[in-house]
Amino acid sequence: MDDLFGAGRDNADGSDDPGEDVNGGGDDSGHARSHARSGAGSASPRSPLAVRMRPRTLDDVVGQQHLLGQGSPLRQLAAGSDATGPAGPSSVILWGPPGTGKTTLAHVIAKGRGRKFVELSAITAGVKDVRRVMDEALTARDLFKTTTVLFLDEIHRFNKAQQDALLPGVENRWVVLVAATTENPSFSVVSPLLSRSLLLTLKPLTDADVEGLLQRAVADVRGLNGKAELSADALAHLVRLSGGDARRALTALEAAAGVAFGDTDDTDAAGAGTAEPVTIQLRHTERALDVASVRYDRAGDQHYDVASAFIKSIRGSDVDAALHYLARMLEAGEDPRFVARRIVISAAEDVGMADPTALQTAVAAAQAVQLIGMPEGRIILAEAVVHLATAPKSNAAYMGINQAIADVRAGLGNGIPAHLRDAHYPGSKQLGHGKGYKYAHDAPHAVATQQYPPDDLVGRNYYQPTANGAERDIATRLERLRKIIRGK
Repeated sequence: MDDLFGAGRDNADGSDDPGEDVNGGGDDSGHARSHARSGAGSASPRSPLAVRMRPRTLDDVVGQQHLLGQGSPLRQLAAGSDATGPAGPSSVILWGPPGTGKTTLAHVIAKGRGRKFVELSAITAGVKDVRRVMDEALTARDLFKTTTVLFLDEIHRFNKAQQDALLPGVENRWVVLVAATTENPSFSVVSPLLSRSLLLTLKPLTDADVEGLLQRAVADVRGLNGKAELSADALAHLVRLSGGDARRALTALEAAAGVAFGDTDDTDAAGAGTAEPVTIQLRHTERALDVASVRYDRAGDQHYDVASAFIKSIRGSDVDAALHYLARMLEAGEDPRFVARRIVISAAEDVGMADPTALQTAVAAAQAVQLIGMPEGRIILAEAVVHLATAPKSNAAYMGINQAIADVRAGLGNGIPAHLRDAHYPGSKQLGHGKGYKYAHDAPHAVATQQYPPDDLVGRNYYQPTANGAERDIATRLERLRKIIRGK
């Protein structure tokens, strides 16, 4: 099957290299791996597609264009600029979701002239490993004029003592540290190391980025070598399931291609390059990934229809339907931040003051999803959906602001009562500002009889609490407040 995919060799020796992401990924062996000059070694035809398709230069990197402009620190490092000089930073910390290019950028940087690449995994490496790398880097610099690029994956897994062991090498520039993390470095990296490094934030790949990457993998000699083509439905399915992760997208493509080649009776001919390209259909991606295709167009009617059904199910207190539509959106690759925003709106519009804690839950969920991401974010969103769907409902606050806005647009609400106007600037008292104002805290229960709205809106009630949930108590209190304030 490997020959069927037609992968090419990067170098004449065809040496194999453990896997890492194609715009990302890593080797979790725990032992330092080093290569001189070439940085990442080369990929054999038996390597995973995600490894074979890894970029060789920054120009091949998909996405992250905000970090790859001309003259950027990454450009300077990748070009082989002296890390000890003013041309670029000595060390960088790459923060971003999986599959966005952290490992790839480290390998590309290591391909500069006079570079030696060393890779450590924070999962299993310890202080002893770090110190050995630092000693070897110092020797390489002094004796062979070689700069060591140390790639440290999952740096957030290093404890303080392990991170402190990196400081001498980073501060004295024995190494160019390229550290990768999926967690916020402000909380997971010690301050001395953070202050000595340039923090670069990688963004999830867009659908267009992933689509271009898959098309390239189908045609490239290192990938499927033109022996397969993707149907539009299959391509869309792979893009949706990738979640902005390049490695996940290419792994899925390789699995789907395997199913497609297995379905044809002309496999041998395809491997010899004499047959027409095999078309990877939607059914191949579904069988390979064991995930049914969800009809959902993030820019079309399904996006709006499913989102509408989701909100209406919450409003209608059908928690089971609401969870179904939540799952449908997430499985189709909908941005969880979009879902979280809709939940926040629903908490204020449909639950409102019947359960004021619903908005707190919704906002907390939106913030948590932003911090944690997927797939764990689905649990947080589900909790918020359950809270809202099972909460008592009231749209009284929503209706109240709408009515108030309607009156303003109709030209009602002329002027402001003189006793409520600002009386602090010179000449304001001569205009009668503040005269007769009653300080509420001086009145019993901190509620004074006094006119607050403009003359033409006196007696207008915008907020009409329901008898649902917490608004039952609010309704009783509001009735007493209005009587005191209006002197009735």
